[in-house]
Parts: sequence; C-alpha cells; structure tokens
Amino acid sequence: MAAVHSSPERGLADILVIQAIRAWIETAPAAQTGWLGALQDRQIGRALALIHRDPARPWTVAALADELAMSRSAFAARFTELVREPAMQYLTRWRMQLALGALEGESATVAELAARLGYRSEAAFARAFKRVIGVPPGAVRRQSLATG
Repeated sequence: MAAVHSSPERGLADILVIQAIRAWIETAPAAQTGWLGALQDRQIGRALALIHRDPARPWTVAALADELAMSRSAFAARFTELVREPAMQYLTRWRMQLALGALEGESATVAELAARLGYRSEAAFARAFKRVIGVPPGAVRRQSLATG
C-alpha cells in the first residue's frame, strides 16, 4: 500500500479552502438560512450534531432542549426559525435519508434498518419512509437489487 505524504503546499491548500468556506458562510445570504446557517448557532448547531451523531436515540423536543439547557418552547421556536422546519420533522427526514442510502448500498433488511434508526416496528418505519421519500422502502430495495 502506498504511503500518503503530506506536503507544505497541500497543507496550505487545505487551509485556504477552509478559510474560503468560512468566509462564504459568514457572508453569503444562502449560508445564513437552513441547516447550514443553523450550524453557526452554538445551541442549535449542537442539537444538529447530537441528532446526526445518534439518530436512533429516542429524541424528543424536550430531550434535545434538556441537552442544550434550554426551555422546550425556546428550543422548538429557535430550531424551527433557523433550520426552517421543526426538530422532529428534521430528525425524521435525516433518518430517512440514512435509510435511503442504506437501502441502496447495503444488504440490511428493512427490519434491521428500522431498529438501527430508532423505530420500534418495521411498520412505523415503513410508513415514515413512504411519507418522506415517497415510495415504500421495499420498492427502493427491489430497485437497488435490480440495478445493482
């Protein structure tokens, strides 16, 4: 296996890219809204990190607010304002995006994915998946197997 060597030019290029992205985030109107803008908020950015780090956890608005030492109502209002959708809707959408990727690229069953993403039943997971993605998880799996 070939060794990866770091050069001073590579390090400088990485720093320049990071600085350019930071400058864009600080000044571009598009970066001030939605989840990207919310990442800049200390508390809501932390809530997003918690959701992304552990999507199977039985999150509630109250549980997230507690993690951030915020009131439930203040957290819910701020999350919705910054992310442009309620926290539980965001969590469900994130879980379904993870499930979609897994159905297309893994051999896990729908039941295994449901459990992995915090659903107590395959049926509840399948309903949420169809509501968010627009098709049942089994259809995605069959399509993936047919084209895979």
